[in-house]
Amino acid sequence: MSRLMRVRTRVARRVLAFAMGGAALALMCGTAAAIDPSTVAQPPHILVSGEGTVTVTPDIAQVTGGVSTRAATVKEAAGNNARTMAAVIDALAQAGIERKDIQTAQFSVQPVYASSEPRTEQKLVGFSVSNQVIATIRNVDKVGDVLDRLIGAGATNVWNVQFTVSEPSKVLDQARRAAVADARRKAELYANAAGVTLGPVLSVTEESASGPEFMRRSAVKSLAAPTPIAVGEDTLRVSLSVNFALTR
Repeated sequence: MSRLMRVRTRVARRVLAFAMGGAALALMCGTAAAIDPSTVAQPPHILVSGEGTVTVTPDIAQVTGGVSTRAATVKEAAGNNARTMAAVIDALAQAGIERKDIQTAQFSVQPVYASSEPRTEQKLVGFSVSNQVIATIRNVDKVGDVLDRLIGAGATNVWNVQFTVSEPSKVLDQARRAAVADARRKAELYANAAGVTLGPVLSVTEESASGPEFMRRSAVKSLAAPTPIAVGEDTLRVSLSVNFALTR
């Protein structure tokens, strides 16, 4: 073979090797770009929902009440309101409610106008002062007595009695355990029906956790007899989703 032919042969081999390497690199890049993590096959699993409920007897009550007064001047209306409101707060304290459990919920001063005909100027006839507090009663057996004391002290507004539990988180934890057990029961049923074995929990997502639904009572009753109050029961609910692995 001549020298020229040998040179041409070596050049051709180098060109071919470079071309093959480039093709291999392009193939590798193309394969990597084609992989989408979202399309990678997930291990077998089953997603089920679970619900847990716990019924408890409330041990705390809250009542909103106060005094509304009206007079010709702001000073007179506010003075009358302050005296009666002081008696109301003293009555709460005498019922065993600590000062830290009595909180002002609303205080307002509003003008009062006489009814007027259309297109006529309103006439100012006085002022209305309202002072409302929220009292937390930590012994629900005393709710009726507290209401009677409020009314006896001169409260003109007593409303929105609410019952709840002092430590709802602990009760909700019981509902959460029940919800997980409910989800496992469903998952085992589906797995057995499908002929597969239920594996470990992959994830747990809490969808909702609801505290007790407050019971509302009309608190204003005749003072001829103690005010009857029914505490009843509260139901707390938890809903969640549990993802279980499946094995064959």
